[in-house]
Amino acid sequence: MTITIKSGADIPALRIAGRLASEVLDMLTPHVKPGITTEQLDKLAHDYIVNVQQAIPAPLNYTPAGYIPYPKSICTSVNHQVCHGIPNDRALKNGDIVNIDVTVIKDGWHGDTSRMFVVGEGSIAAKRLCAFTYEAMWKGIAKVKPGARLGDIGHAIQSFAESNGFSIVREFCGHGIGQVFHEEPQVLHYGRPGTLEELVPGMVFTIEPMINAGRREIKETGDGWTIVTKDRSLSAQWEHTLMVTETGYEVFTLSEGSPALPAFISSTST
Repeated sequence: MTITIKSGADIPALRIAGRLASEVLDMLTPHVKPGITTEQLDKLAHDYIVNVQQAIPAPLNYTPAGYIPYPKSICTSVNHQVCHGIPNDRALKNGDIVNIDVTVIKDGWHGDTSRMFVVGEGSIAAKRLCAFTYEAMWKGIAKVKPGARLGDIGHAIQSFAESNGFSIVREFCGHGIGQVFHEEPQVLHYGRPGTLEELVPGMVFTIEPMINAGRREIKETGDGWTIVTKDRSLSAQWEHTLMVTETGYEVFTLSEGSPALPAFISSTST
């Protein structure tokens, strides 16, 4: 496993890319309401990234091995869609939940983040899933410090989610990021404490748990990208990009519109 360690000028560049990705979500927030299509959200995001931020939407035409090129600039995963949902002309309805996943490239560096949105008036169950998934992400982030292990992150997320009656998607994980969209290490959202790679200052990666209200099993749809729950239960995901610092962590994907921190988190950097 070759993990690139970031230092020097890399870090301010990553901070900028991360903030820009979060600001795309800030811009989209007032538009996420009943009646808008995910395709319209994609166009808003694309135009903002390209024309206002003068950056590049990383997902557009992204083609990892074994995949067809991704056709849009953001991912929009609605209700039982787990991840990689392709924006289309389906209008969002009152009560839907949607994950919007944004990755921008600015001056060669990637910033990757996602948030959940409840469209209109969501059910208690939907709002609970979104809230607990957000807390699960931060449970993982809180474990990040030099000397900790990747397994500590996964275990914190898994134990919190499963103790509250949810299941963890295991086929997708967080990832290293920098000048490459997806690099080492893989950051599992389940596992055993004290296992896997040791964290060292300068490692930059995402934590992005996908948590289902029902069973954890998933399947790919016919479009070659969209992943859904097999039992059609709701799924939620949140994502931040962060760096291991000398004393803990620094979250890069933050902006003025970022959601409030959970009660057990006092700072976005330690």
